[in-house]
Amino acid sequence: MTPAVGGTVRLLRWWAPLVLVAGLGLAMAPAAPALAATPGNKVRPELKTPPSGTRLHVEASRITYDARSKIATATGRVIIVYGKYVLVASKVVYDQNNDRMRAEGEVRLREPGGNILEADIAQLENKFRDGFAAHLRLLLTNDATITADYARRRDGYLTVYDRVTYTRCKTCVTKTGAPLWQIRSVEATYDENEHTIYHRDVTFEFLGLPVFWTPYLSHPDPTVKRRTGFLIPTFAISKDYGFGMEVPYFINLAPDYDLTLRPLFTTGQGPLARAVWRQRTLTGQYNIDAAGIYQLDTSLPPPGDRHFRGFVRTEGEFSINDRWTWGWDGTLTSDDTFMRKYNISNRTEIENTVYLTGLSGRNYMRAEVLQYRGLLSTDDNDVFPAVLPHIRYSYVHDTPVMGGEVSLDTSIYSLYRNDPVFSPFSTLDKGTQQTRAVTDLHWQRRMVSSGGLVVMPFADLRSDITIAENLPDPTVPGGIRSTDTTARLLPTIGLDMRYPFVRGDALGAHVFTPVAQIIAATNETDTGQIGNEDAIGLNFDHTSLFLHDRFTGYDRFEGGTRANVGFLYNLMLPAGGFVRTAFGESFHMAGDNSFVTGSGLDTPKSDLVAAVAYQPAEALRFYWQGRFDQTSLALNSLETGVDFNYGPLSMSANYLNIDAEAAYGRPLAQQQLWATADLAVGQGWKVFGGFRYDLALERPIKNLIGIGYDCDCFAFKLYYKEDYTSDRDDLKERAVMMSIEFRTLGSATVGSGL
Repeated sequence: MTPAVGGTVRLLRWWAPLVLVAGLGLAMAPAAPALAATPGNKVRPELKTPPSGTRLHVEASRITYDARSKIATATGRVIIVYGKYVLVASKVVYDQNNDRMRAEGEVRLREPGGNILEADIAQLENKFRDGFAAHLRLLLTNDATITADYARRRDGYLTVYDRVTYTRCKTCVTKTGAPLWQIRSVEATYDENEHTIYHRDVTFEFLGLPVFWTPYLSHPDPTVKRRTGFLIPTFAISKDYGFGMEVPYFINLAPDYDLTLRPLFTTGQGPLARAVWRQRTLTGQYNIDAAGIYQLDTSLPPPGDRHFRGFVRTEGEFSINDRWTWGWDGTLTSDDTFMRKYNISNRTEIENTVYLTGLSGRNYMRAEVLQYRGLLSTDDNDVFPAVLPHIRYSYVHDTPVMGGEVSLDTSIYSLYRNDPVFSPFSTLDKGTQQTRAVTDLHWQRRMVSSGGLVVMPFADLRSDITIAENLPDPTVPGGIRSTDTTARLLPTIGLDMRYPFVRGDALGAHVFTPVAQIIAATNETDTGQIGNEDAIGLNFDHTSLFLHDRFTGYDRFEGGTRANVGFLYNLMLPAGGFVRTAFGESFHMAGDNSFVTGSGLDTPKSDLVAAVAYQPAEALRFYWQGRFDQTSLALNSLETGVDFNYGPLSMSANYLNIDAEAAYGRPLAQQQLWATADLAVGQGWKVFGGFRYDLALERPIKNLIGIGYDCDCFAFKLYYKEDYTSDRDDLKERAVMMSIEFRTLGSATVGSGL
């Protein structure tokens, strides 16, 4: 769609002063810093003058040459190629004595860097190094355009333009044909060595109206990716720190490292100092982000009732060779809410890690040390563990064994915490220390009969050893076990059978696949002596129905003999849509497993699981999935939604209703409704919004509504948002936000808390 701005002039004119205050004053900020370049891989500047000996290629309808004056004249459609220069004109006159070329009539010159000059008349001298042009237009590689009455280039790099306009707008114009915004200057100088365009006596026009004047303005040309200077600021208003303005300053120290200063000046709490250091080496990159403030007002709820608050975070990743990498991610903070309070990060949990990763074909290995910290008031950090180390290794044998694939998975961890975790559910008990090593040898073969039956026999042999200390156990004196060492050997064998039936008719192509599995495994033993660290979460649905072990980690094992039965059905519609369904149930026939109430797998007949996805056309899609009691058909879990995207309207609506499963880390039932919508109302305008509501707690979670405008050179959003999550001094937020972008110049965001 090509937006026409004429119908929106009144509204945009009303916003023009605010737009300019928020965005234009900083529009000439340097280009946002790109990732630092690696030493030894510097980009060489484009040569403006072809090397000595470069031939001049000429195509023309007619060429004449005067031997006495040494003047050649080419007419018709003239095309001249000289190195990376390409000149097209109706007439070109070349004076050999003065090495001067004059082009007339719809002149078009492509320069080596990609810029394109269009002019009525152009004169080139000294092998295209110097010259002048009249009534010209320069098309830059960032889609910006410079027009001028006259331009002269000298010394091969310096061009001076008279009576200049600069804009990024091409299709975004007013009814009169004027660009939505443009810069007018009496004179502009383009220094190609400094990659900078300098303007003198500058007027900024918006909607054809002059709204801002400055005697001097400069901005980088399209080739600049990194330059020392101020970046785009952000503004905010908070009831805790008053008006805040962050003014970043980027320092391009070297091709391989840089520093960005990000001070936040607040009226209520004083300045917050922040800096980001980045460096790329020959093998990788790292960064350090640090901030600190001495708060003037300490009359805040804890932990905000202190003067000094701050944080530091560093991340890095480096290659050892083609297969191995290592890195880290670490954060230290003075208190739990500082990063959220000052809009640094919305994280509610810190995970510090140092890791080593190897990847070769289908084989994978990762070793890491981990330390966790919770940042919510409900978190007890004495029960958050440190893991020293956690090692995972996966190996796939590259040659068949008995016609099938053999793989080996290994998982080792050793973790420590200050206090044991007591829970009314044994599935959540954890000790102060636990070391566990698991090796799982797996074999699987796929066979297809002549009739299409797919048979996949498989076998697992798992061995593990666990050493646990201070594990809660109400059956022993004192309620805590001292030290337990548990070794187990857990074999599993099974058979997976699938028989797809294919049919085509007027409805489309049908594929109906019954699935049946029979799995036999030894009973899981000694669960009271092993803390559950990595198999807490459990969400039984159609995606996990046919898994060999439905626990999410190795600390628990699905034992006993069971049969998993169901079907998959796909209908491919002639118009390109589809219907996909899945349905099934698990039957526990013998032995014991470790599932408890709430899992849907704790009875001889499991809950029924089903899912349906229907997409009648590319613009519309419905989905539904549920888990319900096999006897009463009462729903225990339900997720459903619809996505619609057609023409100007894009929307989605979703609903979730899941029963509480306290034994698996979900103490409360969850029932939420959320939706988003985006409607284009024409001429570049749109309205958008969304919400998320907790039906179980009967309160909103987040709300958003706003309007926006977008075209090829300008973007604008004004929206109201609410966030009802709160934690101590990090209270629920209501704010009006506005973002503005003048493409190729800069952008800004303004916010006001309510």
